[in-house]
Amino acid sequence: MKTWNFAILGGGMVAGYAAKQLVELGLKPGDLAILSADTSVPYERPPLSKGFLAGKDTEEGIRINAREFYGAQGIELRLGCEVRGVDAGGRRLTLASGEEIGFHKLIVATGARPRTLDTPGAGLAGVHYLRSLDDSKAIRERAGGAKRALVIGSGFIGMEVAAVLAQKGVETTMVLRDDRIWKQFFSPEMSGFFESYYQARGVDFVKTASVRELLGGAAVDRAVLDDGRTIPCEMVVAGIGVRPVTEPLAASGITLSNGIEVNEYLETSQPGIYAAGDVASYQDVLFGKRRRVEHWDNAVSQGQFCARALMGERAPFRHVPYFFSDVFDLSYEFWGDPAGADDIVHRGDVRSNSFSAWWLRKAVVVAAFTMNRPDEEREAAPQWIESRQSVSAAKLKDAARPVAEAADPAHS
Repeated sequence: MKTWNFAILGGGMVAGYAAKQLVELGLKPGDLAILSADTSVPYERPPLSKGFLAGKDTEEGIRINAREFYGAQGIELRLGCEVRGVDAGGRRLTLASGEEIGFHKLIVATGARPRTLDTPGAGLAGVHYLRSLDDSKAIRERAGGAKRALVIGSGFIGMEVAAVLAQKGVETTMVLRDDRIWKQFFSPEMSGFFESYYQARGVDFVKTASVRELLGGAAVDRAVLDDGRTIPCEMVVAGIGVRPVTEPLAASGITLSNGIEVNEYLETSQPGIYAAGDVASYQDVLFGKRRRVEHWDNAVSQGQFCARALMGERAPFRHVPYFFSDVFDLSYEFWGDPAGADDIVHRGDVRSNSFSAWWLRKAVVVAAFTMNRPDEEREAAPQWIESRQSVSAAKLKDAARPVAEAADPAHS
């Protein structure tokens, strides 16, 4: 059994950024093995629903590191490699082939897989989910010959895919269970803006509805809703959430709870074994709660953090949750956690494409959204959230004032 000093289970964004960070920290050739079930070298995931899906980005262009990087740095990169089991105490991984690989320290970054439809017809050709590079390729290819598409779900994946399909000239309908898009995140005013923006660009919405069944011959050609309505479509993309991949750790002795449970150092219940990215349920020291985050920035930051931990650094993972999105010609950013907020302040005209939203709890900023706003607002958002800045809602709402004037100097 060959043993590596460090191993990474998973070949996604965590692996790509952890490898890059380890090299920058002085990784020795032969010290790291990356075991990836994917068949492509680690790549950026955001372009899969944006630039790559639209045909603007190439496969080579979205790689985190060039293919040659791994060999040049003496990193063992195994693609299409399925790990069946983790023996935490014995410090070894068992592959589907039966081969065993040893390690001294391990980062588990198995990520997540899409939740799938359980409706009749879900197995028809033309029904897609978006998680991997191959998924994005399949959707892009299908869109090339489709006139009509159905997108199920109105979260960030659904919104991004719908925008790309509409821009490709595909008649796109979004079906959502709620009475407005992304209800668990957007304020009513924000939902109203985005719905109008999408409708003006050809996207239709069917709200408070769900798909009862999908029909077609070899491939889907229509969807039947729970109220009996039929929507013609040559393709379906379902963005209905993901599940953390924990099966290889079922008998590992590592604590599992909505993913892999880790402490504020991203360390599992087994010393020297870390978890990062979509699969990690970590203790957020800023908000004092456990969370699992499924966004690009989290995977990047945690991958880099775990690399430093492997090299001996010992400090809590302290990070303001963040994500960004691009839809049509709009780009927006979000920081923090709006759960428990008792007030939402909008700054700027929410009917325009330039506004920000600020979630407050007892006058303290806990989350912020910005779209086409001055840099001072973008810079204030994460700083205020991390420092638990108290603000004046009235001053914050007044876009004629510099945003800094809204801060309460007594609580800075």
